[in-house]
Amino acid sequence: MKKLKIFNRGRFIVWSGFALILVVAPLLFTSSLSHTMLSQMGIAIIVCLSYNMLLGQGGMLSFGHAVYSGMGSFLAIHTLNLVSGGWPLPVSLTPIVGGVAAMLVAVVLGWVTTKKAATPFAMITLGVGELVWAMSLMFPEFFGGEGGVSGNRIAGNKPFGITFGPQIQLYYLIAIYTLVCTGLMFAFTRTPLGRMLNAVRDNPERVEFVGYDTQRVRYIAFIIAAFFAGISGGLAALNFEIVTSEVVSGYRSGAYLLFTFLGGATFFFGPILGGILMVLAFVLLSELTKAWLLYLGLIFMLMVMFAPGGIASLIMMNLQVASYGKLKPMLGKYLILFVSGIVVLLGAAAMVEMVYHLQLNQALGPQLTFMRVDLNAKSATSWLGALAVLLAGLSVFEFTRKRFAVQWGQAQEYIDKEIKSKESL
Repeated sequence: MKKLKIFNRGRFIVWSGFALILVVAPLLFTSSLSHTMLSQMGIAIIVCLSYNMLLGQGGMLSFGHAVYSGMGSFLAIHTLNLVSGGWPLPVSLTPIVGGVAAMLVAVVLGWVTTKKAATPFAMITLGVGELVWAMSLMFPEFFGGEGGVSGNRIAGNKPFGITFGPQIQLYYLIAIYTLVCTGLMFAFTRTPLGRMLNAVRDNPERVEFVGYDTQRVRYIAFIIAAFFAGISGGLAALNFEIVTSEVVSGYRSGAYLLFTFLGGATFFFGPILGGILMVLAFVLLSELTKAWLLYLGLIFMLMVMFAPGGIASLIMMNLQVASYGKLKPMLGKYLILFVSGIVVLLGAAAMVEMVYHLQLNQALGPQLTFMRVDLNAKSATSWLGALAVLLAGLSVFEFTRKRFAVQWGQAQEYIDKEIKSKESL
């Protein structure tokens, strides 16, 4: 009982800290851009967590999750227009309408989709996603065609003078939904259905053997995930006040997959990190360089090769090592790896930017500025300098990495021995 009490206290501290961050964040970052980004982060956290109910908890690789967040957006924006026309529904409840609508769509499409698992499931979701995206261009009466459907969130009743016109007011509405939806999705992982979903992911044959219908478990989880995705879509409709066919595209589904994986699908808080990274990439990185999609692809490739558990797994691994007192001796090598990695990135990025400059900005001449350094895309000196920086950083990084791997292996051996000795007691 004592251990259980401590565990609950720790969980309370974590959730209280999460709520405090949601409340304080717009007070620390006061610019209009910051409030917009924070709002988008809340929306992205909900949709990435809903996607992880399929990928991380159920082992269902979906290429069409944007169908449900997108349908939630469309139904929410149509509801918002009805509210503007006199419907007595509070604007703050339109995201729930989006969630219910997405859930109903999942009731129909999910029964077919979850008939299969593994690769066939992924291919079915891809086909469904392409079908709905094609329909979004074929039925402009509902989807609005290429121009989309627009609305006005300053509609209906305004309790306590809250109009949701200022971004800060909308942010706190999104923050409330983010906290509640995150809590509900975490609670789902502790339910018998959530545990059974993990069992279906790990060993479906054994689940069938003990008498459970794996297709039904996947189907119910699919509907629940669609509900939360629809809520995020409804919040996005309020935030942008316009919904286009892009919200149901394969591009959007791919973004959910990419950033959920980067954050860490095997841990609950991984998609939260992924949602934050998604907004930073789409808003900030896309403003810094035209090659931002290339950088994202390279990062994804490196994570698949060296850290398939995502950023969350790296954090948890280092916390475990730190708990046994073995992290401090490795901090120096961590610093060298970080600095040399930045050097490698700068050298590679300089060459990428010169290639993009030659392809896209040729009319502006060969001169460009990268990280406050003047480069000439047609000069051998610039190319050789960038290559020298890349190779120098790479050599230091690789040399340090090999020595770090040995030290890390020794730390893991020590931890394994300690764990076995505690289990034997």
